[in-house]
Order: sequence, then C-alpha cells, then structure tokens
Amino acid sequence: MKLEKLLVPVDFSRSSEMAFTYAKFLAKKFSGTIHLIHVVDKRYVERIAELNGESEDEVSRKLSLQAREKLDNFLSKNDPEGLVAEKIVAVGVIFQTIALKAQALDADLIVMGGHGRIGNGQIDKIFFGSAAERVVRLLPCPVLCVPQEITG
Repeated sequence: MKLEKLLVPVDFSRSSEMAFTYAKFLAKKFSGTIHLIHVVDKRYVERIAELNGESEDEVSRKLSLQAREKLDNFLSKNDPEGLVAEKIVAVGVIFQTIALKAQALDADLIVMGGHGRIGNGQIDKIFFGSAAERVVRLLPCPVLCVPQEITG
C-alpha cells in the first residue's frame, strides 16, 4: 500500500486541524505529499449573488479570495514544517469537487475531519448526512475520517 498523495479537505474547523495533523503524520511516515482543498459551496455563491444583485462570477471571485486568505492563515498556524505541496480553492458542489480532485490527483487517501453526531462544519454536513453512502461511492480512494478530539 502506498500513501504518497494525501488529499485533505478543510473547512477551517477544529476537525480540519485534527485531520491535517493526521495527514502530516502520514506524509512524514510514508514520504507523501499533502494537497489541501477548500471548496466554496456553489449553492452559497448562488444565494449571495441573488441577494446582493452581483454576478455569480464576482461572488465566486470574492469568496475564493477570502478562502485563500483563510487557507494561508490556517497553514501559518498548522504547517510550520511546510509539508503542503498544493493549496486548492475551488467553487462547486463540495463532495463532487473533492471527488474530482482526488481522481485528478490520483490520491491515495483522503484525510478529513469528522464532527461526530452533532457536527457543526460544512464538510460534516456534506459527508455525514443522508448522502454519506452515495458520497463515499463517488470517491476514488479510501477515506480516513478523523474525530475532532482524540481521547486516550
């Protein structure tokens, strides 16, 4: 088994930080690379554009810029070693965009955070709702779901 390419979806939550911690451990252990992805939800873009009277392209541009800044801040706090090979910000349907990126990257593993039963993050809502089984079937590689807090 190889773990050379790790894809880590982040929503800037505590769970994302914990998943990234695991990904860093695995990347070091298996000499792998980490590819972070944050997906701006296309439905959110559509709603904001409608409410503000702006084009979807303009809203996408603004939200992507904000996400890039958040991603840089996330990395400045969580990646002093500089292990991330690629930072990706995309706009789309979250689980589809992650699955497509994993496929394009030929990822060996997706490492993502899980909030548990009372989740509060965007990733949690997509992956652990009623569509979870459908989502996992779309993914081209195994998924490691990391709890928000590790006990023991």
